[in-house]
Amino acid sequence: MMRKSALLVGGAVASGLAAAVLSGFTGATTSRIRRPCGPLGGGECAACLHDRAGDSAFLKGPKQPILFRHDIHAGQYQITCQYCHYTAGYSSEPGIPSMQTCMGCHLIIAGADSSNQKEISKLRDAWNAKQPVEWVRIHYVARHVHFPHQRHVKGMGPNACATCHGDVARMPQVWEVNDVNNMGWCINCHLERKVTRDCTACHY
Repeated sequence: MMRKSALLVGGAVASGLAAAVLSGFTGATTSRIRRPCGPLGGGECAACLHDRAGDSAFLKGPKQPILFRHDIHAGQYQITCQYCHYTAGYSSEPGIPSMQTCMGCHLIIAGADSSNQKEISKLRDAWNAKQPVEWVRIHYVARHVHFPHQRHVKGMGPNACATCHGDVARMPQVWEVNDVNNMGWCINCHLERKVTRDCTACHY
């Protein structure tokens, strides 16, 4: 009898652990993983945003056709920047992630709550209609400036993205942290790292 009870208890514990692990792969939200509060786009922490996940009007940055939560993807799930922006390491442009990349996850992951499900359904609808998502670009450099992403990613290593784009892993909606069109800002970065400041490095 004792052995049977022990097996039942052990089975219940194992089931609970499995459910907890699987929740990480089915769209667990920040409401389940509490983090210390800190300033974000709307002055709220990532956990506090759960109830307003589908409302991006109060966040910094331009409103996107789909509220892609960088703080969930890059922050909570620690997906590296180059998993989605895969051309940044070998091309001048970082590229907008293809819909195939998004749907590689979201064919299966539908979201754990109604707010996330609503945004994911927009992606799926666009995929089924074979229509691209018209993302609003955040960062621009002037046409006479050449900024080869692959060279900066290679030279600056793991912190390359955050150096220019800020701590994206804590942004519910991405905004422009640094004025990438300010030549003085770029020159200061080159001075700090003791790399070329020759005009032809960027203007050619």
